[in-house]
Amino acid sequence: MVKIGRRIKELRQQLGISQQRLAELLKVSRPTISQIENAERKISADELIKLSEILNISVESLLGLEKQPEVILRESKKKKKTKPKIRINVPQKNLGKFKEVLLYILNKVGSKPNIGETVIYKLLYFVDFDCYEKYEEQLIGATYIKNRYGPTPIEFKKIVDKMIKDEEIIKVTSNYFEYPQTKYLPLRKPDLSILMANEIEIIDEVLNRLSDMNAAQISEYSHNDIPWLTTENGKFIEYEAVFYRTSPYSVREYSEDISRD
Repeated sequence: MVKIGRRIKELRQQLGISQQRLAELLKVSRPTISQIENAERKISADELIKLSEILNISVESLLGLEKQPEVILRESKKKKKTKPKIRINVPQKNLGKFKEVLLYILNKVGSKPNIGETVIYKLLYFVDFDCYEKYEEQLIGATYIKNRYGPTPIEFKKIVDKMIKDEEIIKVTSNYFEYPQTKYLPLRKPDLSILMANEIEIIDEVLNRLSDMNAAQISEYSHNDIPWLTTENGKFIEYEAVFYRTSPYSVREYSEDISRD
């Protein structure tokens, strides 16, 4: 109980939500939130589900039942062989692209009221997986995990923290309708020399198709994509699954006489 109370407090503070605001969203009193965070009151199953929705995290993660992989951002070009379930390495060339793609997205649509962190996760997923299906190359090289809210790039948090420190973006917390929202706003333009023309085209296609969706809509949309459907909860989503996509998700024209196998 102590652990979950501490976890709720940490997530609340990360989102910039006061105890009073969380109490309003959970429909309890502010002292109740204080009691929960200090392990002085038990949490009901219904409250757990509601908290997971408010804090944008699965119930399993909230309870500490899902083991989170350790993310290491390596500056060298050398890859170190590691066990993928424990450590994820992002090559420098892809780290650079990750930053510029994120900045490109934020400069294009970041100011829209619906573009919060959850929507950005899904936009990055579709950019990466659409590029892999169409050109058989990863654009960003991120590792996406399946959780209840849709594909999540596990490197995102550390990359964003570094970008904030380097004054490339700023983090803004606000509300989108009744739910708290984390937004990121760019402090510089993307370096387009790092991105190829066909990569920019892929990003623009994804933004034109999906950037008007809110978090609930784009999460639901991602849940019908084959890579998501064929992955177990909490597991890494395999890029190869894009070659089995169905309409309207497939972005590649396949010859009728050639099998996708």
